[in-house]
Amino acid sequence: MTDFTLTQIATALGATLEGDGDLRVTGASEPSTAKPDQLALAMDPKYGDGLSEGRARAAILWQGADWKSLGLKAAIFVPRPRYAMSGLTTLMDPGPDIELGIHPTAIVHPTASIGEGCAIGPFVVVGRDVKIGTCARIASHVSIAEGSALGDNALILQGVRIGARVQIGDNFIAQPGCVIGSDGFSFVTPEKSGVENVRQSLGDQGEAAQQSWTRIHSLGGVRIGNDVEIGANSAIDRGTIRDTSIGNGTKLDNLVHIGHNVQIGDDCLLCGQVGVAGSSRIGNRVVMAGQCGVNDNIFVGDDVIAGGASKIFTNAPAGRVLLGYPAVKMESHIEMQKSLRRLPRFMKSLKQDK
Repeated sequence: MTDFTLTQIATALGATLEGDGDLRVTGASEPSTAKPDQLALAMDPKYGDGLSEGRARAAILWQGADWKSLGLKAAIFVPRPRYAMSGLTTLMDPGPDIELGIHPTAIVHPTASIGEGCAIGPFVVVGRDVKIGTCARIASHVSIAEGSALGDNALILQGVRIGARVQIGDNFIAQPGCVIGSDGFSFVTPEKSGVENVRQSLGDQGEAAQQSWTRIHSLGGVRIGNDVEIGANSAIDRGTIRDTSIGNGTKLDNLVHIGHNVQIGDDCLLCGQVGVAGSSRIGNRVVMAGQCGVNDNIFVGDDVIAGGASKIFTNAPAGRVLLGYPAVKMESHIEMQKSLRRLPRFMKSLKQDK
């Protein structure tokens, strides 16, 4: 078990320490359940009462807290508590237990290139001409298909599938079960289908012939920048001709689906169950809350924020805050909902006036 002095923690966080800096802790805890060897996280006054229920000797506290009166031997003060959590968890997370070297059950193609300091776990399959950078950690049952490349310091967790011709930058994290480089969902009919007629007429599918769907194969790949994280059971389709791409610093939550040819910019945040349909373009620093949907072949501008379950059917200009189905300006959506709630009372008064 790894332990840390409070001085080490405060230095890592760039925080202020008061009290006994030599006090050692083995982990972090909520205040009410903290043990003597754990650091209590009471970064807001509303969590202060919990300190009396737990047995912590040290805590991270809100600015101005009287740590001595709380019965503590030391305290760490941070200006931005939530941001401090990123540094604290980075320091204390031991990461997955993957032994250095290549496990005897792994299958690595002779033409594959494996960088120094890599750890490749049981039953991993690395295909022809794959390139893996230095210090990559690849957990059990991962497969990496032919012609793909991983940058330095990759962390690929259990059961991840990386398809052919996928190019990934440095510091990449793939959570268990995600699939990168699956075929795009592209099908066409010999003659115009009912779907195409509806798109033109906005409602009338016409006299579409009975016909079967024919696959359009995916010849492109997937390109992913540096410092990207893909959540568990997410799926990113390869492009039809050009590559599907995800920019530097972008984070995808669990169960996110990115369609073929989609272009996503830098530092985007896509939360659980977001779906982006084929050939759409997403700008930089876009945030989409859970269950947002983006129509195909549209553009979402830089710094757009979309609230939960919003459905974006048309181009969204940069900086717009969206909500609703279909997505509109958040302030417009709130007014619409207010009006909708007033309708029963309005109809009742209308009948009385008659």
